[in-house]
Amino acid sequence: MPTPQISAVPPAPHAKYDRLIARAKSVPPARTVVVHPCDETSLRGAIEAAELGIITPILVAPAGKLAAVATAHKLDISRCEVVDAAHSDDAAAKGVELIRQGRGELLMKGSLHTDELMRAVASSATGLRTARRISHVFVMDVPSYPETLFITDAAINIFPDLDAKRDIIQNAIDLWTSVGLGTPRVAILSAVETVTSKIPSTIEAAALCKMADRGQITGGLLDGPLAFDNAIDPEAAQIKGIKSAVAGRAQILVVPDLEAGNMLAKNLTFLAKADAAGIVLGARVPIVLTSRADSVRSRMASCAAAVLYTHARRSAATLPAA
Repeated sequence: MPTPQISAVPPAPHAKYDRLIARAKSVPPARTVVVHPCDETSLRGAIEAAELGIITPILVAPAGKLAAVATAHKLDISRCEVVDAAHSDDAAAKGVELIRQGRGELLMKGSLHTDELMRAVASSATGLRTARRISHVFVMDVPSYPETLFITDAAINIFPDLDAKRDIIQNAIDLWTSVGLGTPRVAILSAVETVTSKIPSTIEAAALCKMADRGQITGGLLDGPLAFDNAIDPEAAQIKGIKSAVAGRAQILVVPDLEAGNMLAKNLTFLAKADAAGIVLGARVPIVLTSRADSVRSRMASCAAAVLYTHARRSAATLPAA
């Protein structure tokens, strides 16, 4: 197989996100429960996504505080349904209940802490859990890399075991295919590319690849263990003599634990000037889970990915049974 060539000219900033948002504009908007959008960035992200026709928002927040933010930043919320809540914890509980009632197709985090929202989502009695493990995917637009890059899981599962990693990978593959990117190349990362008992993540990587061979993970091409360099750089893979459809051209990076994933995503954001959108999968509906420091652009891309995922699920639900 010839070594893939990476263009020396980096793509235009935001080009990958622009394509994602354009795809989302071509499908019906998703009914979106926005929890506690009580700062400019989170409210503006929801309003601009609505203006583009990507979402139809239901804003769940203290009504007075929400109105004050909208007035201060000249944001028109008159066409949005508003559900009053006493505070951020109450907004999270009411937002999850709206999803359980079937009034929303996806959930969007506002200016509350992630733990507040995820506590309501993960509640065994009143939450949104399914049989699938809940996990997070960073949708990265790295200017120097030709591919859209997913990193998982860098926000929810701290030290996932083999079964959890199976779900983490399947969630990411499902998102990749749902947003219309084709069959993903999945690299399971470790510190080295050889299997050794001294590094347990290499053994898990090998097991996960075998699970894919046996149909326990579907929809993607898996390889691992791979070190970061030979996962994303064709020359590094060639030097190490690694021959696979994934090495040097990975599109989904599966990290061994949250610490590694969080550092990797933040390194790309602050050193490579990458944009990072965020989606949580494995619950009843996709969850747009972004940092309070994220730009409106990143929030828009998160919305777009979640909307495309939702649309794919709608389409699958309407297909006739085999």
